[in-house]
Amino acid sequence: MSAVPTATFAELLEMAGVREELAVRGRFGFMAYHGGGLEEQTDVIARAAAERAGASYYGVVHPADWGLHLPSTRIDPAASTRLRTFLDHVDVVVTVHGFGRRHLLTSLLLGGSNRELAGELAQALRPRLPAYDVVDDLDDIPKELRGIHPRNPVNLPRAGGVQIELPPRVRGSSPLWWDWEHGLVPHTEALIDGLASVAERWATATP
Repeated sequence: MSAVPTATFAELLEMAGVREELAVRGRFGFMAYHGGGLEEQTDVIARAAAERAGASYYGVVHPADWGLHLPSTRIDPAASTRLRTFLDHVDVVVTVHGFGRRHLLTSLLLGGSNRELAGELAQALRPRLPAYDVVDDLDDIPKELRGIHPRNPVNLPRAGGVQIELPPRVRGSSPLWWDWEHGLVPHTEALIDGLASVAERWATATP
């Protein structure tokens, strides 16, 4: 696509084929603003986990083969009523991202400011995804993938949140799954189940 690399978030939202999604439910939130054709399946994962847990959801879905990637620090709530509504409503959030690095193809990276929640997510995901390395120690996560900048939307809710970076395989986007024809792949289903279980437990434990 021919979009200008310096586009603002407001300009991105006005581009053809880009759409926002919002579901206001519980105080636990899932977010995926690089969804659709940008970081594939991230919106599907966030939306499904939110639905299963009765959690809130915000997403930005891009058309297929989308080439404009706005850094998280440029996802500006001032440009979106839906995003502001979401962030004002939730107490804590899990933001779902996709990444691909050759030496981290089986690693799930749990960044963001809420380290207690990151630990809970790691405990829930490790037994469900034994073929993956679930990393919740910030020192072991590449600096640019830690998601701890104060302007990153994952850190804007009252209790902050966790940025989870997912490699292609767990999203069902790698050649491993080329002939899978039965909906979401098992690894993705296990991931969603783990995310939803933590959201449900958190909602039950929070007054």
